[in-house]
Amino acid sequence: MKILVTGVGGQLGHDVCGVLAGRGIEHTGVDLADFDITDAQATRAYIVRNHPDAVIHCSAWTAVDKAEEELEKVRAVNAGGPRNIAAACREIDAKLLYISTDYVFPGTGERFYEPEDPTGPLGAYGATKLEGEQAVQELLEKYFIVRISWVFGKNGNNFVKTMLRLAETRRELNVVCDQIGSPTYTADLAPLLCDMVMTDKYGIYHATNEGVCSWAEFAREIFRLAGKDVTVQPVPTSAYPTRAVRPLNSRMSKDKLEKMGFSRLPDWQDALRRYLQELEGAERM
Repeated sequence: MKILVTGVGGQLGHDVCGVLAGRGIEHTGVDLADFDITDAQATRAYIVRNHPDAVIHCSAWTAVDKAEEELEKVRAVNAGGPRNIAAACREIDAKLLYISTDYVFPGTGERFYEPEDPTGPLGAYGATKLEGEQAVQELLEKYFIVRISWVFGKNGNNFVKTMLRLAETRRELNVVCDQIGSPTYTADLAPLLCDMVMTDKYGIYHATNEGVCSWAEFAREIFRLAGKDVTVQPVPTSAYPTRAVRPLNSRMSKDKLEKMGFSRLPDWQDALRRYLQELEGAERM
């Protein structure tokens, strides 16, 4: 098996390549310097020339608020990029695993979204990621679409690192309490993706760490585990306006993982504890 991983410079792509290397699986990690996914010709040329058996597509535009201001740019990356990669995969009969997001849903109610539930993104980021999903489904039969949420990992910026940075100068923080979802640790997700791409169990999946919380609850646990004396004041989304509308309900059901023979990820609190240990270990080096 020969695997191409896009977005190797990001949180998830970095960890996916790490898992593949640890398993002795032939792979190549690429980023913008290797080829531009928005360039159909360059994408085709690279993929056809390297002829992978599968592509794990982790690269994406993830600046949610900025997406509202630069719709055409974000559409080129999040919709055009997957289309270009899917077209190349079809040409060489390669599998494609496409990383998507909870933002494809409208975030209403309190129930857990199933993979087959109707979508309805609220903003440009979710809309373009959904267009990416649709392009993959239109062009391929051998695809996995994996929706994730609230991602944190060693190689990049994320909510956890932001909270730890703010804790250096703040003793009280207002954090949104009415957006509910599940954190996803890339070190836990990456092995699942590598397991999945080795199979022919194609389709749409949800994959996050187990359990749900609000951003305020997430922040409290970060400070508790890190031993930081910071008080978290819960505030509603209405008190913290942003350019992009966020879904209030990002609960996603992972039942399909078990039904298809894959393991669920550990609880998010356990994942956070291990992540903080990873960060602490990196600082010592």
